[in-house]
Order: sequence, then C-alpha cells, then structure tokens
Amino acid sequence: MTVLDWLLDSDPSLRWQVLRDLAGFPPEAVAAERARVATEGWGAHLLALRDDDGQWAHGAYFPADGASSDGANPDSASADVEGSASDGGDDSGADEAWDRGPQPWTATTYSLLLLRDFGIDPRSEPMRRTVDLVRDNCRWEEGGQPYFDGEVEPCINGMTVALGAYFGQDVDGVVSRLISEQLDDGGWNCWVESGAVVSSAATTINVLEGLLAYERATGGSARSADARRRGEEYLLERGLFRRKSTGEIIDPAWLTFSFPTRWHYDVLRALEYFCSAGDPPDPRVAEAVELLRTKRQPDGTWLLENTHPGKVHFALEDGDGRPSRWNTLRALRVLEWYEGGSTG
Repeated sequence: MTVLDWLLDSDPSLRWQVLRDLAGFPPEAVAAERARVATEGWGAHLLALRDDDGQWAHGAYFPADGASSDGANPDSASADVEGSASDGGDDSGADEAWDRGPQPWTATTYSLLLLRDFGIDPRSEPMRRTVDLVRDNCRWEEGGQPYFDGEVEPCINGMTVALGAYFGQDVDGVVSRLISEQLDDGGWNCWVESGAVVSSAATTINVLEGLLAYERATGGSARSADARRRGEEYLLERGLFRRKSTGEIIDPAWLTFSFPTRWHYDVLRALEYFCSAGDPPDPRVAEAVELLRTKRQPDGTWLLENTHPGKVHFALEDGDGRPSRWNTLRALRVLEWYEGGSTG
C-alpha cells in the first residue's frame, strides 16, 4: 500500500483533504467527499455529542463538570514556555515553569476547532444549526460574555476569531482587541495582564491563525494585515524555534509533532501556518523544513509524537510513536509548498 492509499483509507474528514491537496481530484469529487464529514465518521460522531443548546460538555472552554481541576489552570489556559510574566524582557523569551498536566479537550471551543480541522462544511445544516446555538447560548467562563464576543486572553481570542471567521460569525470586535494587544516585539502573550513584556510562540500562532482566517473570510483591513505580518516576523526571526538572542532551542517539545495541536505550539504547526498563508517560503524556515524532512519514516509516513494529555471525545490516532495520518498529510502539504516555492 502506498502512502497515498494509506491516507485515503481513512475518515471522510481526512480523505477529502487528501483528494484536494495530494491526489489532485476534481473539485466536484472533493466537494462530494467533504459533504460526508457532517453525516459520517468523526464529524458526525462529534456533532452527535453536543448538548441540546449547541455546546459541548456544557462549557465554552472547560467542561461545566469542573474537570478543569485535573491539572489545567482555567485563568491561564494558554501559558507556555516563552514570555512569562517574570522574564526580564529578553526578546527571545524566557523559560517558565508551568503546569504541563492534562487539560480536558471536550468543551465547545476545542470541539469546534476539531470540526474546523475536519474541514466540515460550515454551510451544512447541522453545522449552521450548531453555530447558531453556540452564538445564542454559549458564554465564556471568564466573564460571561457571548461566545463570539471573545474573552480576555489573546490565545483564546485567536481561536475565537479563527472559529468565527470559519463559521461566518461577526468577530470584528475581537480582531480589534487583538490588534491593540500586539506587543512591541510583534507577537502576543496571554500573560500580559500578569506583567509579561515579551511574546509567546503559542499565543502568537493562535492569533496568527485567527487573523489569517479573518482576512480570508472578510478581506481584513490594513491594520489586521500589518499585525499579522509583524506576528509572522516574530516567528521568522527565531527560525520558528530558536531564541533570537542566543540561537538556542527554546523548547525541545516544539520539535515534536502533535495532532490535534490544541493551544500548543510546535514546528509543524508553524510551518503549516506559513504554508496556509500561501506566500513563497521565507529562507528563514529552511532549518525547520529540514527538521520536518528528517522525521519522515522509511515507509514515507510521519509519527504522532506529542499527544497533549487530557480527556477527549474519542481518539483519532493509534497513539504516540505510531504512524499518524494527520501528521503525514500536514507534512506532505508543507513539503509541496516549500519545494514548489523555494529556490534553496
């Protein structure tokens, strides 16, 4: 079995993307396969697990049953190792000790993000009904705001913008807030209210994905485009994973690949963002792409390496250390982009 055959021997949510991005199928065949996501397989299963009011697990970011007490901090859900409140302003970021314990992934935000990863058609009746219910009923734990109004953390607001843009909701106000919160080094950090003065790669990638989705959906604005370019430069100046000041690897975990990525940052996620943006590859991603190439297995696949622990609705892969269809698809897309647009 070839790698392409192996990828096609999968759920509709992955298969339609393989048909579009790797197999070169005509648009009508791709659309027909994509339509199955809402009615078959993982997409239909996930939709069936939602609450009657449109939410999952009765919560916006965390399940309403108090499951966030299993190791995650609901007041700083997107903390990461670059750019803590206690750092001294080093523009490369500073390591911090934060809780790497499990976080539940079953509430509304991560369920919608998974449906977006599946590429569910936002115009499908089940999805339109679900998003209408989320808009009307879902409120943030942080302050009780309506879901698509966003909350206070830029990491979470980046996700909100990405979801709102994908599902056709008005997130203009959240975008304006994110632009106003961009730090001097070009990125964003969820710990600003606690005193952080340099950016975080995890927060920044979530905001960049949101701004890109917003531009694609609405055309964006000169301000949003400028903010996104400055955020891209923050990552590119660091080669996607090295400190700007010393060249050291910021966090070895960033060199391991996960799916779903949740709020976490890693090199494949960053490369996938730049691939999705569609610009010619910047020379500063070359080392990251070479890392990606070295992780290709003899059989042509990539492994799942760093599953982020926590309660999930259902498993999508066979576990860490095993071939991953999702990571293989994502890696192959990146390489096609890079090798098609790089002169290096």
